[in-house]
Amino acid sequence: MVLVAKNTLLRSFFCGLVLHVVTIVYAQDDQSGFISLDCGSKTNYTQEGSGIHYVSDDGFIESGVSHDLSGIISYTTRVYNSLRSFPENKRNCYTLRPQKGKNNKYLIRATFFYGESRGQPPQFDLYIGVDYWTTVYISDPTTFMAYEMIHFTSSDYINICLVNTDSGYPFITSLELRLLDNTMYKEQHSQLLIRLHRVSFGTNETIMYKDDKYDRIWDPINAEGVKRETIDTSSLKPVNEEQVPLKVISTAMTPLNSTNDELYYTWSTKTNDAYIIYIHFAEVETLKSNETREFDININDTMIQTFSPSTNITTITKQMPGVSATHELTVTRTLNSTLPPILNAVEIYSLKQLSLNQTDDQDVAAIWSTKSSYGLLKLNWQGDPCFPQPWFGLNCHYNATGVARIISLNLSSKSSTGGIAPSLASLTMIETLDLSYNNLTGNVPEFLARLDNLRILNLTGNNFTRPLPAELLAKSEKGLLLLSIEGISSEVKSSCLEGSCRNNKPKIVVILAPIIGCIVVLCIIVLIVKQLRKKALIKWDEGFTPRKQQFTYSEVLSITNNFKYEIGRGGFGRVFHGSVGAKQVAVKMLSESSSQGYKEFQAEVKLLMEIHHTNITSLVGYCNDNNHKGIIYDFMANGNLEKHLFDGCPNVLSWERRLQIGCDAAEGLAYMHYGCRPPIVHRDVKCSNILLNESFQAKLSDFGLSRAFPNEDASHVSSANVVGTIGYLDPEYHLTYRLTEKSDVYSFGVVLMELITSRRAISEGINIINWVKSAVEIGNVENIMDGRLEGCFDINTAWKVVEIAIACVSPTSIKRPTMNDVVMDLKHCLQSQKSHQSGSMSFNLESVTEPNPR
Repeated sequence: MVLVAKNTLLRSFFCGLVLHVVTIVYAQDDQSGFISLDCGSKTNYTQEGSGIHYVSDDGFIESGVSHDLSGIISYTTRVYNSLRSFPENKRNCYTLRPQKGKNNKYLIRATFFYGESRGQPPQFDLYIGVDYWTTVYISDPTTFMAYEMIHFTSSDYINICLVNTDSGYPFITSLELRLLDNTMYKEQHSQLLIRLHRVSFGTNETIMYKDDKYDRIWDPINAEGVKRETIDTSSLKPVNEEQVPLKVISTAMTPLNSTNDELYYTWSTKTNDAYIIYIHFAEVETLKSNETREFDININDTMIQTFSPSTNITTITKQMPGVSATHELTVTRTLNSTLPPILNAVEIYSLKQLSLNQTDDQDVAAIWSTKSSYGLLKLNWQGDPCFPQPWFGLNCHYNATGVARIISLNLSSKSSTGGIAPSLASLTMIETLDLSYNNLTGNVPEFLARLDNLRILNLTGNNFTRPLPAELLAKSEKGLLLLSIEGISSEVKSSCLEGSCRNNKPKIVVILAPIIGCIVVLCIIVLIVKQLRKKALIKWDEGFTPRKQQFTYSEVLSITNNFKYEIGRGGFGRVFHGSVGAKQVAVKMLSESSSQGYKEFQAEVKLLMEIHHTNITSLVGYCNDNNHKGIIYDFMANGNLEKHLFDGCPNVLSWERRLQIGCDAAEGLAYMHYGCRPPIVHRDVKCSNILLNESFQAKLSDFGLSRAFPNEDASHVSSANVVGTIGYLDPEYHLTYRLTEKSDVYSFGVVLMELITSRRAISEGINIINWVKSAVEIGNVENIMDGRLEGCFDINTAWKVVEIAIACVSPTSIKRPTMNDVVMDLKHCLQSQKSHQSGSMSFNLESVTEPNPR
């Protein structure tokens, strides 16, 4: 028993000793607070020499192109053998999620190495979140540049963004994050500390990890005219709050001549940002009883402090006002001192105020999880969801403290599969959720009914299991939720609330089903006949006058729920979502500061009351209540055409859909020119004034600038002022002040070019008309087409549409086609594209009167 006990005790002692040794080793190499990204690398590894564990950056960013430089030039420091560049997107962001999360202090370092053989390095900006950090400028491609900051974060997510400034594609070599102790660097939490200098005096060696457990890099300075002093670190007292490494503080510089009274260190700043300096001291000699070391510390001839160092590590901190100049730190021996001054180490940081703008962490976690659940990689969701502008498909509410909440999410037609993501339950402030036209299945979760702020829920076009949650249906029936899903009517809601939507099927349903089916089929036939008659008549129906309805301002407040859901803004004012009974509407309210005034308001209301066409927005009513003026018209679920063509919209409109939109808009204009008596000129035809409903049918909108001809026989309208939008404006109208329907034809030609190219009318100073014509002159229409179509179009149809667009933007109006001609030609193109897609013979498209540029 005693022997066993001794063996057990010995074994326990040995295990404890091993554990203690392991703990010591781990403490010396604790990288638990590190994130070390080798940008562009595809593998994880441990860097020789430093022992730092680097990982690929693939899991931290979704854009960019990896480049392996090892075949060009190989460095023993492996991290410099690759980089990631960003040829696409204006802004590309890494998202770091440190283990310790928010309310902690971090050192963040971005490193850049371009390589001599790659030419002149680009220049671009670096941001942390929405706040500017620095401009990356590398004068010598063979040098390594490191930009570093210290940041106290109030979010679990840290976004480091590279922003293209049109001086070459941004790139990055490595990105590193190091957890610091919160006692270090007591700057204000709303400020960044951006490193200017960090130097260790009296050494020829760069000091970094593992000598500095926080992986700060200390540059060596061992200048002429001074000597190096080194002290045995065992005599130093414990480290101070700034955690200065012993290897840094154990060396110092002192004048070579002991009678010299002064040491100085100079540096330059190029901005007017305030800066803060940390001066680290420790005595490096064992002083005799009759020896004293004392000196005055001055910055730019301003006395900071008289100081006498000891073996305790001491840091003197001073914040100074910003000025772009050369600065000087001077330590000068006092009259009482028998020894010259010393300098051990210095850190200098510029101070940059943070905006503190960020999305609530709960919402960020929810939207990232939703993105992961649905695999939404094509949306280019990067950085903060709400700043500097909301991600595509999101709307946010911003409070006075700079924290944003997500209030709207549109994931319609994203080919998403699976069930409704549980993470959506965490979007507690969401008001509008659109999951329509995906491939979602399973049960509709009850948590949707518990989202107190949810007012609009669109689940149409999926394959959800029934019954729906009773709580959700009850909320819809009470008018607290606008619910869209197949098969929902008031009768269905009532029966579901009473529990009859379960698997039990009463016999009466079986009896009534054929009867109801017949009635439904009959109704559909009647509707189809009516619709066909309507299509035949409505285009040129002059006598139709829609119901005129005037609303009071209090009624408008009720319709819009106190203007709760803003869906757009324009020169007229803001646009809000609302409901008139079961009908969804958009309410455009005239702003007091609007450049479009009461005259334009009257013009638009009058015009919409007098005309009606399937491709012109329908007037529901208007408000003219004292100072409150607004127009209420049909809600267009897919917004305007502009947002589907530009700014990297991930949902690419097919070529057939673009042709259909062009036909719709052209028919609306043709009706205004030839179906109205007298004719009407729109005067502001552009993509933002073409709205799209839930099936992407196009309708013209915004008629505040429209003008009617004096009479049916008039050839033009004399205009005292030329109005319209630059890039779309008819040059002949601009010169002569004579407005004709051909001015709209010119603007529509520009819209056609935008539909073809997904390029703005004026982009980077280049006019789209000149750009398209130059490509056509060399017979290269493929380069004109939006590259995102990936060749999915009939080349003959494409040529024809380009020819129509070029004819429309002829400098002289007499050479432009009429809108009737344009409608006919575009319909032929649409039919030809459909035939091409189905494999049928296409129509003859060689009917243009202009010379064929092929």
